[in-house]
Amino acid sequence: MNKKVCVYAIAKNEIKFVDRWYESVKEADYVCVLDTGSTDGTFERFKELGVITKQKKYKKFRFDKARNDSLELVPEDTDICVCVDIDEYFEKGWCKILKENWTENTGRARYRYTWNFNPDGSEGYVFMADKMHKKGAFIWTHPVHEILTQIDNNVYDTITLPGVQLNHKADNTKSRASYLPLLELSLKERPNDDRNAHYLGREYMFNREYDKAIETLKYHLALPTATWAEERCASLRFIALCYKYKGLYNLAEEYFLKAILECNYTREAYFELALLYYEEKEFLKCAVTFEEMFKIKERALTYISSPVCWGSLPYDYLSLAYYNIGEYSKALTNVEEAIKLSDDERLKNNKQAFLNLLNTNN
Repeated sequence: MNKKVCVYAIAKNEIKFVDRWYESVKEADYVCVLDTGSTDGTFERFKELGVITKQKKYKKFRFDKARNDSLELVPEDTDICVCVDIDEYFEKGWCKILKENWTENTGRARYRYTWNFNPDGSEGYVFMADKMHKKGAFIWTHPVHEILTQIDNNVYDTITLPGVQLNHKADNTKSRASYLPLLELSLKERPNDDRNAHYLGREYMFNREYDKAIETLKYHLALPTATWAEERCASLRFIALCYKYKGLYNLAEEYFLKAILECNYTREAYFELALLYYEEKEFLKCAVTFEEMFKIKERALTYISSPVCWGSLPYDYLSLAYYNIGEYSKALTNVEEAIKLSDDERLKNNKQAFLNLLNTNN
């Protein structure tokens, strides 16, 4: 079967990303973009590139509505739809891999997604995305943090595409002020949706509305459908962070420990609890917690997995904790591990200081 692939997207004032995006998606048979009101030349540039495009402005914008409208641009003879945001880009060869692996019974495809990059160019958050889908079988739902929802009764396979890599390099100057009201609307529309509750609680935390965050995240945890351990752990961690920011350190410790009990095979709760102990100058507890964290050797490919837990910072803090309890040899060992992951001059200075202490005490 000669399958036809269409990449589709929504866009508003994305001129700085247009050419990079188009270069990466033009392997597809069709490329469609719904412009939602650009004023920086984005819409005109897409027309110059020959993209199937139209412009539609919204009095009340919501992401699911816009994405569903963008799907209306997809040509009828398309078999596979691929949603790619304008600040994302594929590495070459993705379309051939997709066509080779797609079967008559495939409904969705998963692929490796790097959500951000660290200042040194290394990968940050990495997980599996799944915005490739069978045409006509799915629509978008939820006003923000929208998801694909199946609309027919067929049973489809979800495949994983080895070798397909999508990267995300966002414009961090763009405001996310619209997210909070859209998330509030999303939970109002679907009050029993655990995913909505988790995202709204997290957004309240980002917005420094800590009491609302705690209330909403506890609501998430109480929902019978909230069964994914990693996300439950994240809600418990966010509650702990809110208590920490409110200066309630005993409650913060309690909820970090609950997070570890909920999901003891991911590093994030250990890391944040160890930081709490460090800030409270409980250096022995800090060291013990980091050592427990380092027993976790495998990083899950989920959006919850924080890159900071796998970088130099845990070794850095652990070296300082050991320094503060007089364990200079262990301090040296861990700062050397940190240096393997970072060329920060401060770490090198710390290493020399620990060496000097060891030489003095010998």
